[in-house]
Amino acid sequence: MATPPDSPYGDFMMTFETVRPVKHRPVKLEELCKQTKFTRQEIRLMYRGFKQECPEGVVQEDTFKEIYAKFFPHGIDSSLYAHHVFKAFDLNSNGQISFRDLLVSLSQLLRGNAYDKLKFAFKLYDVNGDGCITKAELTDIVSSVHELMGRCSHNRHVEDKQTREHVERLFKKLDLNGDGVVTIDEFLQSCMQDEVITESLKVFEGL
Repeated sequence: MATPPDSPYGDFMMTFETVRPVKHRPVKLEELCKQTKFTRQEIRLMYRGFKQECPEGVVQEDTFKEIYAKFFPHGIDSSLYAHHVFKAFDLNSNGQISFRDLLVSLSQLLRGNAYDKLKFAFKLYDVNGDGCITKAELTDIVSSVHELMGRCSHNRHVEDKQTREHVERLFKKLDLNGDGVVTIDEFLQSCMQDEVITESLKVFEGL
């Protein structure tokens, strides 16, 4: 596909349609439009920023954490939560995020319906990726969110107790058959039927 010489997206089109990036197989613009709910213009704009931050075509976790930290005030530790988000965005579980991985995940979060967003939330909470959520995994996510919100050291004991109590209440509602793990079916059923759970999870999803 030809682009005008003065087009600001000339380098984008060349990269996606004729040049093989260093560490990942290129995906054509039309394919990305079909795989996501973003427009051609939106994808072009996002790619320009992606290429500037990640010239090799993929994001490693350390770089992802650095970028993620820019969205939070100085002194807020976002690294733990960023680690979980990185794993959820890493669709191939290969330790890096391609531009396609990023677009597909963002499309699910920003343009998806409630079902799409809940499926992403489940993937985020399923820390080890084994297809179910344990109480320990849910505790990890909730704790990482508290780190983002900024813990007060003199209140850590109280905060830890509140975290445990919150996790206990939430997990009890999610684990429908009481077997100690939450499957994707239980997660979706619980969240779609219980507004309290849905609202509670939105706090973490939004972050």
